[in-house]
Amino acid sequence: MQSQNKSLSKGLLILKEVITSSKPVTANALCQKFDIDKSTMSRLITTLQSEDFIEYKDNTKEIILSDLMRKIVLKDDREKIISKTQILLDDIFSLTNESSYIGIYDNNAVLYLNQVDKSNRVLKTRNAIGLHAPLHTNAFGKILIAYLGIDCATLELKHYTSNTITTVSKMNREVERIKTRGYAIGNEEHEFGLKSLAIPYFNSKKEFVGAIGISGLAIRMDERTLHQFGEQLIQLNQ
Repeated sequence: MQSQNKSLSKGLLILKEVITSSKPVTANALCQKFDIDKSTMSRLITTLQSEDFIEYKDNTKEIILSDLMRKIVLKDDREKIISKTQILLDDIFSLTNESSYIGIYDNNAVLYLNQVDKSNRVLKTRNAIGLHAPLHTNAFGKILIAYLGIDCATLELKHYTSNTITTVSKMNREVERIKTRGYAIGNEEHEFGLKSLAIPYFNSKKEFVGAIGISGLAIRMDERTLHQFGEQLIQLNQ
């Protein structure tokens, strides 16, 4: 029983290392870090692999999480983001009376993880939770471009409305404006009638997580109002 407990403990150490590592790991590196001999390490890795916790990357000796574990870890990370930003989303809605959102980078687009809209308006923005939007067409995506350091030349700047930014030079200028003032504005660039405003959201370790802000009908948010909300959101999030 004691031997089994030791094996379980070592196996969990290896799994934790693979989960927390920013890059693939190797058996040799794991042996050195945890002072485990090669034969024991081989058995542990084989067990974790057979239980679908880890796998080898392509045909290399690099160890990564299995598809199943990646989905579990990703789901857990996203649920933590939702939980930690819920109060902030509530505060943003209370301040602006506009629908508030948290958006993250996913598959070359902005993914809306959560939304708060407690208004009784007849005309409201649609529920966007779980939906994706092109990065260059809204305030949330623009924040991701600016703070993730995405090369604008790699973006597909597809045209949606006459306000859509479709050239790299204009998008680069937009990114510089965002970095200077600390917030981004979406001006009916994905569809007419909708505007958005977003600021960067950082976790307790000062790591950039995503974009947080509002979206609403253009008729309610002129340029002056958007800039005012931008300054207020920055103060609220400090």
